[in-house]
This record gives sequence, structure tokens and C-alpha cells, in this order.
Amino acid sequence: MLVLLAGIFVVHIATVIMLFVSTIANVWMAGKISSGLTNSSGLWLQCFNGKCSDLHFADDDLSALKAVQAFMILAIIFSFVSLVMFVVQLFTMEKGKRFYITGATMLICWLFILIAASIYTARFPQYFEAQEDHHGYSFILAWICFCFSFIIGVLYLVLRKK
Repeated sequence: MLVLLAGIFVVHIATVIMLFVSTIANVWMAGKISSGLTNSSGLWLQCFNGKCSDLHFADDDLSALKAVQAFMILAIIFSFVSLVMFVVQLFTMEKGKRFYITGATMLICWLFILIAASIYTARFPQYFEAQEDHHGYSFILAWICFCFSFIIGVLYLVLRKK
């Protein structure tokens, strides 16, 4: 049981770190422009060959971008709060009880990641239609965190303190 708790704790810390990197890094979409120049775009900046500037999207998509930014920040906050709640419950909860608060908080984080990644998937790839454009590692990390947060949230709900 101790090994299971330690494993969940390590995966939870990795999820928080990956969520933070995914939100900050400007590589949600990446590609190459003619003559080998690189192009990448994240939630905050657009970078051309190492020089970054503000994002330029249509007015309709700016509100969607703000929503993605907000939901990713909320996901980080709820994931961190869930981690703190796990540690608090681990030391204060009676034996035999379940980690309901921790699991519920992590599933809220899961929902926020789902909303953010879904909005980004639906609204922004049309800005990157060149042949070599693709989703970047930040986008992939967000979906990996989506999977991890769901698994961790369900495990917290099922897990009992022994």
C-alpha cells in the first residue's frame, strides 16, 4: 500500500510539473516556414526562428484563447491544491477513510484540462495549415496530463488510508 501511495504521489507531482510546462511553453503548434525557419505558437506568444511576439488571431478566437489560458491556469491551481490536500489528508485522516476531497479536486483539474485542450483543438489548428505544421510538445503534454489526472483522481476516490 505504501508503494501505491508513493507511486501515485510521484505521478501527481509529475502531472503538476507537466501542466506547468505545458502552459508556459510556446509550442502548442509548431512547424517550419520556407528556407528552414522555425515557427511555433503557444498560449501566450508566437515565435519565429527564436524571436517571440504577441499572438495574432481573429477577434472571435481571442476570447477562445483567453478561455484556454484561464482553464489551463485553473488546472494547475486545482492540481496543486489536490496535491496539498493529499498530503494533509494523509497525515490527518483516520484509517479506513477515503481521499474523497483529493480525488474530487483532481477530477475538477481533469475537467479543466479537457475543456482547455478541446477548445484549442477546435479553434486554432486552422492557423497552421502548412505541410510541416504539427501539434507541439506542449499540446501533447496537456493531453498526457489529461489522462494522468483522470487516473489519479479515480485512484484517490477508490484508495483507502491503511
